Amino acid sequence: MLDDLDLKIAETLLKDGRKSFTEIADQLHVSVGTVRNRYNYLVKENILTIVGRVNPEKIGFHTYAQVYVKVRPSEKVMSVAKQLEKIPELSFLAMISGSNDLELNLMCRDHDHLLEVMSKKVLSVAGVSETSVNVYFKVFRYAQPELDLLKSNRKTF
Repeated sequence: MLDDLDLKIAETLLKDGRKSFTEIADQLHVSVGTVRNRYNYLVKENILTIVGRVNPEKIGFHTYAQVYVKVRPSEKVMSVAKQLEKIPELSFLAMISGSNDLELNLMCRDHDHLLEVMSKKVLSVAGVSETSVNVYFKVFRYAQPELDLLKSNRKTF
């Protein structure tokens, strides 16, 4: 279980993934070794991954879509998901409840690119029986949730 120090280290790195262990240690009033050990644990357990994040629109992805997928027969949901995972334009994939089986998000250059991805990469997967596509006209926030939301029952540091 993560404590407040783990969350503070992760939160600091979410704001600036290039911040040094020394700067983090000074900010949190702990030793550099403590930060290094906690960081290594978070990475080893796949809790934290440091990546560069781009603004999709600024680099040429102007069409962002949410796609709901019905799979028939329903026993094929996992195999369909494994096939959809391979789509390079895919930014999110989840099994969901309700009238659809899967939700995915696609980032495409333009509407023609989205049409091509849907027809050649999504609809061609065996088991995909129906889709519903919502195109985002404007994305106002693209971020992860604030880690402070997890602090209800945490061991305090």
